[in-house]
Amino acid sequence: MDAADPARTPDRTAPTPAVLAEGAPVTVTLRKPGRHDVRYPATAVRDDGTHAVVRAPWAGPPVRDFGFTRFERGDVFTEHYWRDRWYAVKEVRDAGGVLKGWYCDMTRPARVTDGALEITDLELDLWVSADGTRVLRLDEDEFLASGLPEGDPEAAVRARRAQDELAALARTDGLAVLTGHDG
Repeated sequence: MDAADPARTPDRTAPTPAVLAEGAPVTVTLRKPGRHDVRYPATAVRDDGTHAVVRAPWAGPPVRDFGFTRFERGDVFTEHYWRDRWYAVKEVRDAGGVLKGWYCDMTRPARVTDGALEITDLELDLWVSADGTRVLRLDEDEFLASGLPEGDPEAAVRARRAQDELAALARTDGLAVLTGHDG
């Protein structure tokens, strides 16, 4: 490495990204433009500065039945966020630890500050069953109604690409590998 080459010299003036400390409490905020934000408490599992993982109990109503799965009290979400990817992947387990599947949100890259993690929802979602046999693309109607394709076409393209990427990973063991689930 040539120290005189500025393209190869690290930028020492760039701020160091905030990193979540293992075991620390975290407030997760899912920004929902035009609607109320969703906030809930979680606990940091790990964070390498690019990929942050938190764990949280289901914080919604006692039971939310989507038809393809149910989220209910006792469910635990291990949530994976990236500062350089346009999605978040949430591994969902029941109270007994049995994997239900993965709920994936297409989002802007995560922002992490001291004790907080924030993402902006882009409306497209994906559900992958635990056995990988069901890969469901969700909320196309909400995506179109959001106005994102017209208002921010670049973000809309990134959201669709992210959904395509996760759907392709879901058809192999790639999603489990991405989240560190060893099958």
